[in-house]
Amino acid sequence: MADNQFTFENEQYRRTYWHTCSHILAQAVKRLHPEVKLAIGPSIENGFYYDMDAPFAFTGEMLTEIEAEMRKICKEKLKLERFELPREEALELMKNEPYKVELINDLPEDEVISFYKQGEFTDLCAGPHLDSTGRVKGNAIKLTACNAAYWRGDSNRETLQRIYGIAFPKKDELDEYLKKQEEAKMRDHRKLGRELGLFMTHDLVGKGMPMFLPKGYTLWQILENYIKEKERKLGYQHVLTPCVGTVNLYRTSGHWDHYKDNMFPAMEVEDESFVLRPMNCPHHMMIYANRPHSYRQLPIRIGEVAHDFRFEASGTLKGIERARHFCQNDAHLFVTPEQIKSEVAAVCDLIFEVYKDFHITDYRCVLSLRDPADKVKYHDDDEMWDKAETALREVLTDLGIEFTEEIGEAAFYGPKLDVNVKPAVGAEYTLSTCQLDFCLPAKFDLTYTDTDGSDKTPVVLHRAILGSLDRFMAYLIEETMGAFPAWLAPVQVKVLPVTDRAGEYADQVEAKLSAAGFRVEVDHRSEKLGYKIREAQGQKIPYMVVVGDKDMENNTVSIRHRSGKDLGAMSQEEFVALLREAVDTKAAD
Repeated sequence: MADNQFTFENEQYRRTYWHTCSHILAQAVKRLHPEVKLAIGPSIENGFYYDMDAPFAFTGEMLTEIEAEMRKICKEKLKLERFELPREEALELMKNEPYKVELINDLPEDEVISFYKQGEFTDLCAGPHLDSTGRVKGNAIKLTACNAAYWRGDSNRETLQRIYGIAFPKKDELDEYLKKQEEAKMRDHRKLGRELGLFMTHDLVGKGMPMFLPKGYTLWQILENYIKEKERKLGYQHVLTPCVGTVNLYRTSGHWDHYKDNMFPAMEVEDESFVLRPMNCPHHMMIYANRPHSYRQLPIRIGEVAHDFRFEASGTLKGIERARHFCQNDAHLFVTPEQIKSEVAAVCDLIFEVYKDFHITDYRCVLSLRDPADKVKYHDDDEMWDKAETALREVLTDLGIEFTEEIGEAAFYGPKLDVNVKPAVGAEYTLSTCQLDFCLPAKFDLTYTDTDGSDKTPVVLHRAILGSLDRFMAYLIEETMGAFPAWLAPVQVKVLPVTDRAGEYADQVEAKLSAAGFRVEVDHRSEKLGYKIREAQGQKIPYMVVVGDKDMENNTVSIRHRSGKDLGAMSQEEFVALLREAVDTKAAD
């Protein structure tokens, strides 16, 4: 490596650095607790871990002691030396480490068995590593967690303890990382979802099966109504289709061959096999096929907020951001080849219009293509792929949309435009997508009568603007930290009577605001006003309407914003107008 490659901007160096840290972690544990048996210790996307079999549970205090020992090892500047051994000698060397013995026995006969030695510690490893433990900055190491992990990912095997860590070349880089991690915890939609009463999960219902509580479902309905109204104005026709389909439906579409591992197992009912649907396109293909079409009727835009199910690995589940049940803001546009450009343009316009309403500004567009070196997971038709990729690339270029290209990220049936957002914390992910498909229409024998009377196969655009409503909601929760703008807030106003005497007047205010279409609650509890205000602020309610004797006399309301700003007294009509403007303009706050 050249000198300028010894930086964390270089992924290979970063991975090597963290891999070396995992060995330093293992050495520190063996020094402090020789009875611990070692499994594996790789670098990962954000740091490193080591799996261990210990006769005790690692505590936070123990992790602190291990960190201190790791710093000592760094100061010792131990040289990392690679060596190789024949199989029998390797087994003899690792005879007291049963997990290493198993790994050696599972290696192919012709594979080199290599080790790395640092001081008194030797570990089975293919490398690579830094040349010395002194290359690692000891005071920039942090052990972050200890969780259970199955040996080799098999729930029928031993349960190990996995110690996670992170490290950087400089202490201030670690401090910045830990600061961001704390912010991520504060923004975590799972934490806020519990605190704000938006959704819940329970293992008795099933992992990855979230349930929306009244306030969460209110927000969910706001999003559903918002996007459906946008779509209706653009000529979309909304449908409702079943959450299951026959295996033969997915064999026809190709999903059974290309997507089976992500689907729930088939259910056998009356000599038919059914599956929970992972996506909605096959159902919408059948709706199009239900009757003949002329070119005059195209484009046909079929939309649905549809319940889908995918068998995600339990380790990847994350609240409502990644679940086994979710609802897609899905649509399929059946178009002629000549309509591709205008319809893709309309989809892009809708995406960017929606992002403007939600004040989403940090995003990038990605043209996701097939990997020509790995065609197994894609529909096998080179001509179709060349045609589809060229068409979508040309459309995006003609529209003046800036995009990057990523190989291997296409859907199995065609290329797609993904719009990836960069959240306040964490890695970017896809919210919206528009996919170009020449494949499924042919598989389902879809046709339309063209101008010359011949039957032609339509092209299909698969598009999702909000993506899944669940993931979009998770994004909003984390971006706003639960302080939704007034138009989205499940409760927009909390009316707080100062005394019991003001209770009836508070109900009148609530009735007027409710009649105007706002979501309002009254807090009639016999608690101090300051307590009620703090609780309403904790629930991130945009406006608090305080009513007391003076308000009753003057027929006014005293308004406080959740930020703590006192907006003063005003007439009820003035407050309705203030709130109406905030809602109608979709003001950020």
